[in-house]
Amino acid sequence: MKPLKGDKFYVRACDREFLEKGESGGAVSALLKFALESGSVDAVLGVRKGADLYDAVPVLITDPAEISDISGSLHCGTLLLSRLFSSYLGGAKDLKVAAALKGCDVMGLYELAKRGEVRLENILMLGLNCGGSISPEMARKMAVEKFAVDPDSVEKERISKGKFIFKTPEGEFSVPMDELEEEGYGRRSNCRRCKLKIPRQADLACGEWGVIGTEATFVEVCSAKGAELLEKAEASGAIEASSPVPKGLEVRGKIEQSMLNLAEEWREKDFRALGEGKASLKQLINETSRCIKCYTCIEVCPALPHAKPSDFTVDASGKVPPAFAFHTLRYSLVADSCINCGQCEELCPMDIPNALFMHSFAVELQELYGYRAGEDLSLPTVAPLEAFFHEKGQNKSGKR
Repeated sequence: MKPLKGDKFYVRACDREFLEKGESGGAVSALLKFALESGSVDAVLGVRKGADLYDAVPVLITDPAEISDISGSLHCGTLLLSRLFSSYLGGAKDLKVAAALKGCDVMGLYELAKRGEVRLENILMLGLNCGGSISPEMARKMAVEKFAVDPDSVEKERISKGKFIFKTPEGEFSVPMDELEEEGYGRRSNCRRCKLKIPRQADLACGEWGVIGTEATFVEVCSAKGAELLEKAEASGAIEASSPVPKGLEVRGKIEQSMLNLAEEWREKDFRALGEGKASLKQLINETSRCIKCYTCIEVCPALPHAKPSDFTVDASGKVPPAFAFHTLRYSLVADSCINCGQCEELCPMDIPNALFMHSFAVELQELYGYRAGEDLSLPTVAPLEAFFHEKGQNKSGKR
C-alpha cells in the first residue's frame, strides 16, 4: 500500500487485544502503538477512564504496552487536550507526541500554533470523527431518568447509528439521540452546534462512519505524515487495510451531511433564543452578572494562552461581580478565534452560557469576513492576535 493524501481505507488492528477492547476494529490504538514503538513519536497523549467512565483522565504514555489503557471511547469525557500541549508538554517543541483528537482538540492546536504555543510539526494528529460528547453530570442523569439504570452499573457507553447506548451487566440499553435532545438531555450544546464532524486538519481522520460489512475504522489520509504512518504500520503488520466499498463512501458522505444539517438547525435555534439588539445585550448583561471573576473562562481558552488576570483589570481589584467591561474585553480578544470547544461554559462555576455567546459572535464574524478559526494557520481578521504574544522571538505563524 502506498497511500496518498485524500485516500480512504478500512483499517483493522492485527493485535487481538485492540480488536476486543478498541472501537471499530482497534485501528487508532494500533496506529498509536506503532508510532511509539517505531520511534516516530516520543510519547502518546491519551485519555483513560478514571474512577468510572464519567471520569476522563489525561495520561502521557511512553511505554507501548500501556496503549491498551486508552483504547475505546469515552463520550462522557469532555476534556480539551490542546491546552495540555501548551500547559504541560512545552508545546511539543522538544518532544514528538501522537494523540487521538476530537475536532475541537485539533482546532485548538491550530489556534495555539498561531500564537507560538505549540509546534505542529512535532504532533502526530489522529483525528476522530465526532458527533459530540456528553457531560458527566448529564450522562448520570440520563442513566437514571431515561434508561432506568444505575449509573454506577454502566460498564461501557457508545454512540452508534443515531443512538446513545449504555451497556450494563443486565444488557444493552439504547435511546435515539433525537429523543434525548428533544427532552433536554444528550450532547453538550456546543457539540450540537459544531460543524467539524470529520477533522481533516489532522494527519488522519478516523471513525466508523461509512464502514459496511466488516468491523473496521474508516481512515481518510489528510497529510503526508499520516500517509507515511499508515504505510509503515501496514508494512510492519500492526494493521491491515483495504479499500472501502462504494456504498460505504456514499453512506459516510450522507452521515456527515446530515450531521452538518442538524448542527445548522441547532445554531438557528440557540442563536434565535438570544434575541437581537437591546434584548440580546440585556440578556448578555443579566447572565454575566453572576460572574465571580474566577478567570476559568480565560485560563481554559485556546485563543488566550498568554492572558493573565492583570490583563483584565477594568475596575477595582476584587470587585465581584466585575464590570460588564470585563466580559466585553474577553469577547473582543477572542472574537473570531472562538473554536466553540465549550470549555468556558462547561467549567464556569456560575453556569454562565459563555460558549453560546462567544460562538454566536464568532459565527456572525465568519459570515462577515469569511475567516474560520482552527481550520488552518491563516490569521484572524478581527481580534488582535498580537495582544498576548510573548516577546521572545515568536512570529504570527506560530513558528520560531
